[in-house]
Amino acid sequence: MSAFRIDPLLRTDTVVVWDTVCDGSGDHASDAPWRAAPHLVFPYRGLWVRHDGDELAVAEAGQVLLSNAHVDYRTHHPVQGGDASLVVQVEETMLRELAPLALMRDAEAFAFAEQRLRLDARASALVAMLRHSLREAIAEPLEAESLALTLVTRSLGPRTAHVAGSTAGRQRLADRTKLVLASDLSRRWTLAEIAAEIGVSPVYLTQVFQQVEGLPLYRYQLRLRLARALDRIGDVDDLARLGLELGFSSHSHFSAAFQQAYGRSPSEFREAVIARRQRKD
Repeated sequence: MSAFRIDPLLRTDTVVVWDTVCDGSGDHASDAPWRAAPHLVFPYRGLWVRHDGDELAVAEAGQVLLSNAHVDYRTHHPVQGGDASLVVQVEETMLRELAPLALMRDAEAFAFAEQRLRLDARASALVAMLRHSLREAIAEPLEAESLALTLVTRSLGPRTAHVAGSTAGRQRLADRTKLVLASDLSRRWTLAEIAAEIGVSPVYLTQVFQQVEGLPLYRYQLRLRLARALDRIGDVDDLARLGLELGFSSHSHFSAAFQQAYGRSPSEFREAVIARRQRKD
């Protein structure tokens, strides 16, 4: 496999969707087909870092990266294992209708002011459903367009998307914490262990992370694990084993967390994916 693979999943006059996989050995493609227009990047596996000049954004599941046209973003991979993202490009006139002015730096030339937003759990579930539906070719173009536009609308909406921000120093501390957690999703970290890795006190770590990310550290780790479950759930038979592999203490713990986040149990979500495949066949 090449260092960076691009799989076109959908192309209509309204929406274009690509699935991208990087093995972590090189940079992301600078000549990618979406570069000429604004687009949204939804990481769903692994972790990578994107640089826009002196600013950086840690890209992991539960985030959307807002990307401007003709910008030479640089990437690097501080965590082994590679990464994967869904890239969604919406026709610009329609994107202007969906993007709040508060997120824009230059409305005339259409430029996002923010690098990234945090997503809520339902938006993350939409990423998984859109990807599964397109990869299995079980969504008609109209349905796929509707799913993609719903995802973009929810991602940019003021009630569901949250700008991550603080001072540069506190942002760096939060980003370093993310790298520690992403390095081993199955590990049951203690607060003291994470703080020791970062080189700060546990109290300071919890306060800063909450301020920067808008949620407690343990909930952030839970979201990482659940996002990985969404990525794998359509391709595994043993859901209890999947939960244990991702660090949940039991299947009931995994199932309850999944239900609370996405509104359905892991088995219900998996059955929905399988049912869509069967309808296609």
